[in-house]
Amino acid sequence: MKKSEKEKIKIPGELALLMIIVLNSFGVAIMSKSGFGISSISSVPYVFSQAFPFLTFGTWNYLFQTALIAALMILARKWNGSYLISFLVGIAFGKMLDVHEAWIAFLPDAFGFRILWFLLGFAVISFGICLSNHCMLPIVPTDLFPRELSGLICKKYKNVKTTFDLCCLTTTLLISLLLLRHISGVGIGTVICAFTTGKAVSVVEKHLLKHVQFYRITGKNRIHPAVYKKAA
Repeated sequence: MKKSEKEKIKIPGELALLMIIVLNSFGVAIMSKSGFGISSISSVPYVFSQAFPFLTFGTWNYLFQTALIAALMILARKWNGSYLISFLVGIAFGKMLDVHEAWIAFLPDAFGFRILWFLLGFAVISFGICLSNHCMLPIVPTDLFPRELSGLICKKYKNVKTTFDLCCLTTTLLISLLLLRHISGVGIGTVICAFTTGKAVSVVEKHLLKHVQFYRITGKNRIHPAVYKKAA
């Protein structure tokens, strides 16, 4: 039975944004620990951190996110103030990623644990992206890009997300072979993420929105105009 708006759990978008920064950075770090390859989006800054280790994975992450923000402004052909806030969120995400990597390094590396770390990372990232799409605030650029792009080109989010992930996967493979002469950061887990993350987010969203309603404490209580179309 569908719950009425009054029966749903109310979560402030501001709290959801904090959860996104902590959870998504944890998901990326724990998935990297698994050794099965990380999410296709994060694989791009990861391979750069391997090729140019004078900058941390977290630093390369928000440099990559800066490039995504610039691409969005070019595609939209206008300046959007929320993109600047998203850039700052991206910096916080990168710093939090370095924090998680520091303590996750001490977790066990046995094969069974590695499978657990990958599954945990995939679940956390899928949930975090779902929060990103509904928190009504500027979000981490890697999550913002497919959401905004789906609005700009009027395509379903899950299709745009999957295409974007596959593009990131291809980019990582090319950079790995050109700069490292071997494949780095890409594994069976990366391929799984590229093909299934968009669908997994749609499934999580379907169930989450039956029980939760997001609202803003600050600013106007509205959905971002470029929020993606729901998957059928």
